[in-house]
Amino acid sequence: MPTKVIIGAQWGDEGKAKIIDILSEKADVVVRCQGGNNAGHTVAVDGEVYKFQLIPSGILYTGKKCIVANGVVVDPEGILGEVDGLLAKGIDVSTLRISSRAHLVMPYHKALDRAKESIQAKDGKDIGTTMKGIGPCYMDKAERSGVRVCDLYHEEVFAEKVRANVAVKNDMLKYVYHQEEQFDAEEIISTYKKYAERLQPFVEDTTVSVYEAIKAGKEVLFEGAQGTLLDLDLGTYPYVTSSHPVTGGACIGAGIGPTMIDSCIGVMKGYITRVGKGPFPTELHDEIGDRIREEGHEFGTVTGRPRRCGWFDAVIGEFAVRTSGLTEIALNKIDVLKDLEVVKICVGYEFNGEIIKYFPASLEDLELCKPVYEEMEGWGDISHIRSYEALPESVKKYLTRIEELIGCKITMVGVGPNRDQNIIINK
Repeated sequence: MPTKVIIGAQWGDEGKAKIIDILSEKADVVVRCQGGNNAGHTVAVDGEVYKFQLIPSGILYTGKKCIVANGVVVDPEGILGEVDGLLAKGIDVSTLRISSRAHLVMPYHKALDRAKESIQAKDGKDIGTTMKGIGPCYMDKAERSGVRVCDLYHEEVFAEKVRANVAVKNDMLKYVYHQEEQFDAEEIISTYKKYAERLQPFVEDTTVSVYEAIKAGKEVLFEGAQGTLLDLDLGTYPYVTSSHPVTGGACIGAGIGPTMIDSCIGVMKGYITRVGKGPFPTELHDEIGDRIREEGHEFGTVTGRPRRCGWFDAVIGEFAVRTSGLTEIALNKIDVLKDLEVVKICVGYEFNGEIIKYFPASLEDLELCKPVYEEMEGWGDISHIRSYEALPESVKKYLTRIEELIGCKITMVGVGPNRDQNIIINK
């Protein structure tokens, strides 16, 4: 610190929330920069499990200012549900702030999400979204027909925008997607007016508050959702999210310049997972893949869907380091690989008779890539270990080899889900 970005360096679900939670203890401000409530963060504290979708997990620390910034698309029902859930557990949410510039997820966004996925699924071409309306909301944002948080407090403007959008979206649902579902603009206006009243104490221009915090020398932590390979520009398009989970996305999503970022942690797992469709070179379709899924509890926080599991992919790791300028790595869940005689690392792809070390843009090319593995000695249960020195030599060799392959140092290693199961490495 003082300003640090934390991003997912694989396909998401790398355990960012745990690292964010740990680093939030020393932060003054925690900022969520992009995505919506299609992302799930799970944190375990003193036996209590907290599941976050929009609110930064730093809210679990008293007095930390937690910001949902302008790059996030906000579902009022979703974020208020999180607020109520935290209040029910005795968590103070008075430090939560929501950007007045953030776009609002509307009911018709969710309907359009469901409709498009349903139609595409008939041909096996569905993306596998969470049906939360995130993509359609970002579409309206890019099309310049979106509704923002600040619009809630200009009732005539808000009503006009909702009526115009509902007219168009109802026609799309009826004539393009052949759906019976239709929306009443006045009902939406009335519902969102109630949301506006509850949200108002949290709303501010967060670009100002983030800038002022940095200028005042406060420690600011920027958190991303999803992961590098789900980035709209850099990921496995079209099997991606609708925003930018890489470091550059934090700048735009929080309204700050790149010179204000001091360092960037990429969070990875000791293996790799993804949810939904799309190529996955190291995916395991055997009992080891099933074992990793069960041992690692690899089921989606938002959807509950089982995650696809595979060996660690250093090609992806190097890609994340390169595209986000990562300065250090937090490697989570290596404890999940316990009791395997052999642990594998993908060091390249065999493609058209050659060995390549880069991640292809074309999904058609990626489908043809076969992983090239290095095998390493496995290890036993390490969940009780609390220092780097006490780790088995086989684990240390595994970590060192990953560092060599991806070109970035590992500074944290996770050996379990709890706060105290995170080993800080000072070699």
